[in-house]
Amino acid sequence: MYGPDKVADDSERTAFRRAEKKYKLYYDPASKKKKQPKNVDLSEVLDFKSILESYNDNGELPLGITVLRCGSGQPLFCLEQCTGFYFIPGALNLEEQYQWIKESLINFPQPPNRTNHNAFYGPIQNLFLAAKERKVLVAEGTSPACLNSGCKGDVQGWKFFEEHVVSSRGKTCKSISASVLLRKLRWTTLGLQFDWSKRDYDVSLPHNKIPNALSELAKRLAAPAMPLGEEFQPEAAIVNYFGLGDSLGGHLDDMEEDWSKPIVSMSLGCKAIFLLGGKSREDPPLAMFLRSGDVILMAGEARECFHGVPRIFTDKENAEIAALEMQFSHEDDLYFLEYIQTSRININIRQVY
Repeated sequence: MYGPDKVADDSERTAFRRAEKKYKLYYDPASKKKKQPKNVDLSEVLDFKSILESYNDNGELPLGITVLRCGSGQPLFCLEQCTGFYFIPGALNLEEQYQWIKESLINFPQPPNRTNHNAFYGPIQNLFLAAKERKVLVAEGTSPACLNSGCKGDVQGWKFFEEHVVSSRGKTCKSISASVLLRKLRWTTLGLQFDWSKRDYDVSLPHNKIPNALSELAKRLAAPAMPLGEEFQPEAAIVNYFGLGDSLGGHLDDMEEDWSKPIVSMSLGCKAIFLLGGKSREDPPLAMFLRSGDVILMAGEARECFHGVPRIFTDKENAEIAALEMQFSHEDDLYFLEYIQTSRININIRQVY
């Protein structure tokens, strides 16, 4: 059925890469009018929402899955084949999801927190507000026509202008709309700042402490995975932003000193597929759904396992955010709603030392 090139190509991939390819978003080339995603076989994807419902109904669990009870009484599921991995379905209620989505878009990308935009544009103030107000970021000095003393600068080297101001000056300005920048936001770092080029924390970079509310939440969530008698100390966090077609390749979170302390990973927005592999990329990974409000803890041996996100679902049928959408029913929340309907946000909090 497949040609020899296809066989050779598949044989060269690791087990983890084959799983990524299996679940990644591809479009059906036979679709004539509108891009249609190719159908994906999801029958082998673990669904902890269904597992929780079955457990609550009759106490039954699939083979290889055990359950603990959190201090809050929420069931916490463990995988027998991966010590230190914990899954808490629906750990965050709708009000909490609403709160952290807003924080992730308004406050978390604010300087001194760094984002993927820093390398080119420098620190950007109030990106979400600028996008909501349809402003445009313009490079200072690209043309005399771009200079306007009546507009206040938000960025050194770049300034936000009203859209009509930029359009009235023609195409002589080097510019990009704030809404495009918001959609291209891929990560921001809280607390101790992570240096992606060196793959290490740079304590010399200016930073604020993890916000108190997020810190207290992380401590509470991390408690079941902590060594006896110890309390989680949130020192850094990475916030990842996913849009249509985005993925996060298989990787290890191995830059923290003590792997016995968990990474607390919170999911917000559209449903995703999460892959949990082994200590080698050749180990076939388990696939599982991540929904808005789900929390994963990874400590100990689980910290040595490759993991990634090959797919998010942004279509109305599979995104599964109808209840969350109701939280953004106020007129002032419409721009948040528009964003989260086609996006996923992941907040992962770490103890570095």
